[in-house]
Amino acid sequence: MMYVVANRVPVAEGWEEEFEGRFRRRSGQVEHQPGFVSMEVMRPNTPDAPWVVLTRWESEEAFRNWIGSEDFKEAHRNPLPKEAFKGGGHLEQHEVLISAYRSEP
Repeated sequence: MMYVVANRVPVAEGWEEEFEGRFRRRSGQVEHQPGFVSMEVMRPNTPDAPWVVLTRWESEEAFRNWIGSEDFKEAHRNPLPKEAFKGGGHLEQHEVLISAYRSEP
């Protein structure tokens, strides 16, 4: 069963490029973590919506191991200042029950 984590981040106006840049040049390289499946950083299309960082893991244990790792600590050093955000973020964690994918014709 796959484990999905959605981090909803309300980025303040004027900080979008810096926020996006942090992921483009990120430290830690989550891709090398055991149990990591994928990551998507999604920019909102409407001004009041949060950015969403979606990660997929083979298990909850793999995710927990990542957040306890040195790579995680390195990736989260030197955070953006508080004024870069329009309030607190929101972390959602889910187990995938059903998946559907487009089949090739």
